[in-house]
Amino acid sequence: MTTAIVTGASRGIGRAAAIEMSNNPEVNNIVLIARDEVKLSETIKLLNPRVRVRAIVYDFSSQAGIPRMVKEIYDEFGSIDWLLNIAGYTDPKSLLDTTLASMERTYRINVFSLVEMTKECVKYMKQNEQSKILNVASTAGMTPRPGWLSYASSKSAVISISETLAQELSEYNILVYCISPGRAATDLRKKLAPEEDPTTIMQPAHVAKVIGNLMRMTEHCLDGQNMVVRKQVK
Repeated sequence: MTTAIVTGASRGIGRAAAIEMSNNPEVNNIVLIARDEVKLSETIKLLNPRVRVRAIVYDFSSQAGIPRMVKEIYDEFGSIDWLLNIAGYTDPKSLLDTTLASMERTYRINVFSLVEMTKECVKYMKQNEQSKILNVASTAGMTPRPGWLSYASSKSAVISISETLAQELSEYNILVYCISPGRAATDLRKKLAPEEDPTTIMQPAHVAKVIGNLMRMTEHCLDGQNMVVRKQVK
């Protein structure tokens, strides 16, 4: 019985990944976490009905409720096997327009909550034969642009955190993957590039296919690496 947790599951890559997980015969239970209850309900309707689903409304700008939430998930399903940290946030501003409050919110959602979710899940994962963690960073964390100070630096942190955790958690046979999608048609991308035509760039389902393939792997050959996912421009 495999239980997969997907954060940011109400839209974009998170929703597409949840759909992908529901079609994986290895997954029996899926926990969807996001702050938009209406959008979460829409995601549930798109999942393969064979899986057992629990939706949790939670705002990752706060980390206080994460330990209790993860414990409740474990108590309900009896295991936590896969964690997909996909929830993300951006508030693009130049340096002179950036406030510490805005930067802190970005880091709370993109970095601190990812670390806290991982920490609490690993407490239960380490008793499994094998577990998997997938973190979604961004190519912005590798090639930042003006105005993306908070977002780009937070995604750089995700890449480094993933590389560190892959080494630290290998003793528990926990695989840690990190992917950095390029331009993808998500609400977050609209904030970063509002003039861009979303039909000309990568779709969330394309990224979800890559995630699905990674989560099927059992060998220690790609964990700890930052994998770039891009649509080739013809």
